[in-house]
Amino acid sequence: MTEESHGRATADRGLGTAREPHDERGGPGRPDPGRRHPGQPEPVSARGVPRPGAAFRGGLDAVPRTALSGAPGGPAVLEPLVHTVLEALAKGAARRGGPVPAGAPGELAARFAREFAEAEGDGALRQLTELLAYGSADPADPSCAAHLHCPPLAVAVAADLAVSAVNPSQDSWDQAPAATAVETLLLQELAQLVGYEPAEAAGVLTSGGTESNLMGLMLARDRVLGGALRRQIELSGVPGAGPRPRIFASAAAHFSVQRSAALLGLGEDAVVCVPVDRELRMRPDALASALRDCVARGELPVAVVATAGTTDTGAVDPLRTCAALAAEFGAWLHVDAAYGGGALLSDELAPLVRGIALADSVSLDWHKLGWQPVAAGIFLVRRAETYASLARRAVYLNPQDDEEAGYPSLLGLSLRTTRRADAFKIAVTLRTLGREGLGRLVDACHALAVGGAEQVRARPRLELHSVPVLSALLFRYLPEGADPAHTDRVNAALRRRLLREGRAVVGRTELPGRGPGRVRLKLTLLNPHTTPAEVERLLDAVVAAGLAEEEDR
Repeated sequence: MTEESHGRATADRGLGTAREPHDERGGPGRPDPGRRHPGQPEPVSARGVPRPGAAFRGGLDAVPRTALSGAPGGPAVLEPLVHTVLEALAKGAARRGGPVPAGAPGELAARFAREFAEAEGDGALRQLTELLAYGSADPADPSCAAHLHCPPLAVAVAADLAVSAVNPSQDSWDQAPAATAVETLLLQELAQLVGYEPAEAAGVLTSGGTESNLMGLMLARDRVLGGALRRQIELSGVPGAGPRPRIFASAAAHFSVQRSAALLGLGEDAVVCVPVDRELRMRPDALASALRDCVARGELPVAVVATAGTTDTGAVDPLRTCAALAAEFGAWLHVDAAYGGGALLSDELAPLVRGIALADSVSLDWHKLGWQPVAAGIFLVRRAETYASLARRAVYLNPQDDEEAGYPSLLGLSLRTTRRADAFKIAVTLRTLGREGLGRLVDACHALAVGGAEQVRARPRLELHSVPVLSALLFRYLPEGADPAHTDRVNAALRRRLLREGRAVVGRTELPGRGPGRVRLKLTLLNPHTTPAEVERLLDAVVAAGLAEEEDR
């Protein structure tokens, strides 16, 4: 058999044709034991699921309610369920007919409750999936652009299905042999992407930037405060005596910095908010002054948190300067690059995060500019030995003699025990598109934001805040002859109008400072397939909603 004819025969078998199997000489061969001939009953196990090698040709009603997704027969059982889900997703999206379901929150909640109560039995999967699709904000819709909420790549979703079906747990090697290896290899690649030496770095997959920031500040507390007091803080706790620990972050940093300080026993008041410039970047002079004042008061600078990609404007703090100041004052440098880390994929935008490799720890999120289903957070440290205070041994998960025998454990790298194999979908995506392919998606979103800024400038009723750094676009609607407080009210109301009508999902934020006039609207453009014309139509909808609000007031 030639290679070409073999390929055709393989394809024919895959399409389920009735062609008889052939032996190597081209004549009739032995029957394929995995294929059922017409009239032959489907081989079924005692548990009601297909035996290995059997195709499940029954409809959804024929799937046993207690069937499992694993084992050789699992995929066959999943097939009709997946078809049901896909059909229901399409039906729900068509019913929604836009970026978000139209209606007031109370009205929608009542509708959701009614349909939830009606779903039961074999129809529950179809009914509730349709409800989910209908009642979701769809980040793939060009008019859904409020948050760092990406439309995931189809290949990543497919990879995620594989993880859900096999269900590996990353807390011990014997629950996830392949997934443990994949996460380890992926983290080496990501460490190299950041600029770390892979052999010296360490890391773990996290639930997102909040968990990663907590881990970075926990290690900072243990290393810096523990070193200053010559005690293991993770064992004895934060003492009431001694120099007061301080964390420095910009006024535009993520709120998880304060939350982390509270969880770590330092208190939210331990966070010093450093002033920012108009583009919401941390001011180097203000950071230097705050650090000097801290030391002069007898306090201890524990960490500097530099943001690479603020949630509102995508602003990147001066990373090299932050690194130099942190080193000068003996503080840990954590870079929150949950958003801006996507710039590392782009040759054009990578210079924005130059200096990130100087950080002691880094937070990345691939469920933002990485187009992964949630969750796809990454935490990295430059030196593996700084992970020491997180190390844990549980005899039923990672006994020492197992590790000595060559069975690796990721347990001591995470705050969690049971942990999903979230690295797999990222690894599949990287292998499928490569850095270059993902970089093109990043560049497309950036170009879309830059073009959108020009469209804002072209509309007299809109005011641009600043030139987009990544893919976020900050602006506001200007009511005619309105005072700042009224302008704030109109901008907040027009956003709710668009939501209520199901026409658009636009973000809302406030600039740092005090007093009225700080409310801004935000487009976070994460769909690389959105066109400039669709952004124009979205801005037109904003203006129309603003005019309608003015008429109603």
